[in-house]
Amino acid sequence: MERQQLITQLHAEQCSCVIFNNGATRSFNERGVKDLFRILNHEPELLCGASIADKVVGKGAAALMIAGGVRWVYADVVSAAAMELFTKSGVELEFKECVPNIINRAGTDICPVEKLCQDCKTAEECLPLIDKFIKEMSL
Repeated sequence: MERQQLITQLHAEQCSCVIFNNGATRSFNERGVKDLFRILNHEPELLCGASIADKVVGKGAAALMIAGGVRWVYADVVSAAAMELFTKSGVELEFKECVPNIINRAGTDICPVEKLCQDCKTAEECLPLIDKFIKEMSL
């Protein structure tokens, strides 16, 4: 699938992200990093070598994608921290807009996962923090 087709599908379906790998395309609709977290932990083969089109990519989402071995990412909005992580990890990134930080849904503060990962230097450092956050949110 061509990259532009992934971006078109992302907007046409109004989903949160579209993943293409091994000849198959799948769409996801969860908020935040839930889908990426679940995929990395339960079907990591979907991320390895994948191309992803996503609406909003902060540092936490970037860390999950990098840990999964994604090779190309398109984001409507990407945070500067996510962009830096992708660059250091060799993941190809295209985006519409780069912002200093991803903002929470209420528009009142930095996204909690973005804030959680702000001091991490690598994707690997972010993973246990995201794991704890997701598990606490599920209680």
